[in-house]
Amino acid sequence: MNTKRTKIVDLLNSGKVGEKIVVKGWVRAFRSNRFIQLNDGSTIKNIQAVVDFESFDEELLRKVTTGAALSIAGILVESQGAGQAIEVKVDTLEVLGAAHPEDVQKTVMQPKKHSLEFLREQAHLRFRTNTFSAVFRIRHAVAFAIHKYFNDQGFFYLHTPIITGSDAEGAGEMFRVTNLDALNPPLNEDGTVNYKEDFFGKSVNLTVSGQLEAELAATALGQVYTFGPTFRAENSNTSRHLAEFWMIEPEVAFNDLTENMNLTEDFLKYICQYVLDNCADDLQFLNDRDATEQQQKPQNERNELALIDRLKFVINNDFKRLTYTEAIEVLLNSSHYKKKKFKYDVKWGIDLQSEHERYLVEKEFKCPVILSDYPKEIKAFYMRQNDDQKTVAAMDVLFPGIGEIVGGSQREERMEVLKAKCKDFDIDEKELWWYLDTRKFGTVPHAGFGLGFERMIMFVTGMTNIRDVIPFPRTPQNAEF
Repeated sequence: MNTKRTKIVDLLNSGKVGEKIVVKGWVRAFRSNRFIQLNDGSTIKNIQAVVDFESFDEELLRKVTTGAALSIAGILVESQGAGQAIEVKVDTLEVLGAAHPEDVQKTVMQPKKHSLEFLREQAHLRFRTNTFSAVFRIRHAVAFAIHKYFNDQGFFYLHTPIITGSDAEGAGEMFRVTNLDALNPPLNEDGTVNYKEDFFGKSVNLTVSGQLEAELAATALGQVYTFGPTFRAENSNTSRHLAEFWMIEPEVAFNDLTENMNLTEDFLKYICQYVLDNCADDLQFLNDRDATEQQQKPQNERNELALIDRLKFVINNDFKRLTYTEAIEVLLNSSHYKKKKFKYDVKWGIDLQSEHERYLVEKEFKCPVILSDYPKEIKAFYMRQNDDQKTVAAMDVLFPGIGEIVGGSQREERMEVLKAKCKDFDIDEKELWWYLDTRKFGTVPHAGFGLGFERMIMFVTGMTNIRDVIPFPRTPQNAEF
């Protein structure tokens, strides 16, 4: 008999009746001491293995418990039961790793529904559940789709530094990196820490963005993208914030704001189509899960579209484009505003809240929305100043159920304007001399955007808490795994 292991996904897709196979995986259920439901992570579906009770040692079968790892050799046969076309008639069975029932009962591997909060407490085991195995298979698929899209479009993948001396966003909420003695650091005469004695000879931090470095490369390579971890030391314990997360940041020389919008729309549609085409089983499971979750919410808090329909909503609709100023006018004239249904006030100059963004997408335009030309005071220093001197060439993409999913802009390529912006934002030119320097040597219009990877995974999986779409979430007071 062939002893090479066959993945369950391959058996279910192309296995032939009468074929001798070896399959390995973890027990999801063992019914009547006869029917083993085995899963190896390659698909959300299980393979059923049928044991002839009389042919196996009773002591061995007692070890076949939920969570145990098995190696099974046998023959594929037509299934006699409902729910599967084929099953394995077991010839030999080996317990690779036992799972004691009394221990399993304390974990998320119990064959019953668990709260997401309980699952987060056992992040090392939650991969074993249907929900999280589906989420993380889709997470992989989206990552692959992103790389494939940019490669096919002729972009170059750039690895930007994780340790940096600059704060790209100007927010100041960064994690410091140091090898100085925390209890006895070297001090200056005024009592401050002397970072000249530190490893890099200066104060450095974990990056909040790879954008500034990507701009440098785009001025030579034309079009690049980053895909890496970023960090924010923001003490925010919400369902939308992480201290460590992943960002995708393309940067394109010679692009203006309109071309940036075109790229963003095409990119997001590609990802959604890729998930629909390549993750059907996992997506259907999460779609059904989402439908059940929605039924348990009050009517006014439910998503109007099912998960799969939300992906099609993005693919099948042109994104509505309007300025921030036009959006404010729409919101102020809405019956929602007049009936005081918004929790947060609406006026020109505010940073729009998720409820405002979702209203525009789900109620007003009924399609994804791209807002542009935001007030300069609420956007970053590097965004190109418009001729009105009040707004910048910024853009945000708004999706159903989630609000903002992408933020981007045309970058400020004019040296004197960029220097003035640095002064307005209290940014030391000496710290960003290398960034400013590129405006001296063949400066060009250029643009880019940032997509929060976990925010995208939330959208395509229907998960409502960002901690449930990253393997090991890092949040305030939490770095357990």
